[in-house]
Amino acid sequence: MHILVVEDEHKIAVALKNGLEAEGYQVTTAQNGEEGYFCITTGEYDLMLLDVMLPGRDGIEILKTIRSKGITTPILLLTGRDTVGDRVLGLDSGADDYLVKPFAFPELLARIRLLLRRGKQETEHLLKIADLEINLLAHRATRSQENLDLTAKEFELLVYLLRNHDHIVSREMLAKEVWLVRERSTPLDNVIDVSMARLRRKVDGPFEKKLIRTIRGVGFCLGTSAHD
Repeated sequence: MHILVVEDEHKIAVALKNGLEAEGYQVTTAQNGEEGYFCITTGEYDLMLLDVMLPGRDGIEILKTIRSKGITTPILLLTGRDTVGDRVLGLDSGADDYLVKPFAFPELLARIRLLLRRGKQETEHLLKIADLEINLLAHRATRSQENLDLTAKEFELLVYLLRNHDHIVSREMLAKEVWLVRERSTPLDNVIDVSMARLRRKVDGPFEKKLIRTIRGVGFCLGTSAHD
């Protein structure tokens, strides 16, 4: 498990890094807001410990920005502020938990274990590519955190495409796996094409980056390099 620690107080950062590494975690540290923002937007982490008071970008600003970009990494805020207003601001800005300094290291470990367990459970029912995310339990699809108004069939179709992202999906595959038609006495190509066109308008229409493309004569592909 890889943890990013964004903490400007050197002694605290070193103590956290040493303590967490002793528990078997891989730890990367950042000493200011800009460095922390760069790390979280360019790397892969299982959890982030984020100090609120940071030089450059403060923790709340970083938190709001990365959540607006669709980054769902669990985040535990670390702060010396303990008012109700501060806690509400942190949680409303997208934090998963909030720990007030000074804190006992065993409590920090317990909070980390809880967030990592919760994150693992959530990722089992979340599908994601770029800014497109599907929550299978909530039966909800979003792009750039905007809800996509999909029919039941469009949702099934998008799930199948996302589970096979960056691979070409033929109309035959869609007929069998989404429409559940094993033997096609009547071709479904027109139905599939119409459904794909509607889905594409909803998923790609309002957004500059296009994710779904048609492979002429073959089928369709959902991926970050989509283009016609």
